Amino acid sequence: MPDGRNPDPSRAVEDYLKAVYKLQAEAGGAAVSTTALAEELDRSAASITRMVQGLAAQGLLSYTRYRGARLTALGEVTALRIIRRHRVIELYLIEKLGYSWEDVHAEAERLEHAASDVLIDRMAEALGEPSIDPHGSPIPTRDGELAQTAWVPLADLGDGGRGVVREVSDQSPETLRELAALGLFPGTRIRCLRERDGGGALLEVGDRSFEVEPALADAVFVERDP
Repeated sequence: MPDGRNPDPSRAVEDYLKAVYKLQAEAGGAAVSTTALAEELDRSAASITRMVQGLAAQGLLSYTRYRGARLTALGEVTALRIIRRHRVIELYLIEKLGYSWEDVHAEAERLEHAASDVLIDRMAEALGEPSIDPHGSPIPTRDGELAQTAWVPLADLGDGGRGVVREVSDQSPETLRELAALGLFPGTRIRCLRERDGGGALLEVGDRSFEVEPALADAVFVERDP
């Protein structure tokens, strides 16, 4: 990956850049408000504003008061490097150290700030240069490229819709345990028998059918069958 002008950002800087990257992607590339960042990072509005202004001064963000912040080219390179570390570490913990998929997110959050890019590249090589992490999220390449996906939320599959689970949210260990108990892993073929009010669904997986509550459905993203 490109070295950039900020090769060793602090943990706080890395966390902010990851958060802006996530929120900016969810907003279709639009600027991220300080209010949204405060909610994502559980920080006060005042501390968010100070940090965003500092990151703008470093050339990592562009920021306009009342309009929000966007990653600069340098900020995006830095954010993708951190995301690569996190996702490679998650996969390594599962494949090589026997971690369960609900436990690796928190562990990777701690380790990503200490691991060097050289170590991450060697871990990726040992894993066969993987393209996705254990939860189906694409892993940025060494050159800072990230595959774009077009998965739909499970709740959007529609009555009778068929598809394959491609990605699940890794934010909640409890959610991941519930998804595992239902067999909703990346690669699982599903059919939506019926949508439920509020975003839930009655699903068919193999010879089983079961209800998925809205909170779980929100954590699952599907490649719809053509």
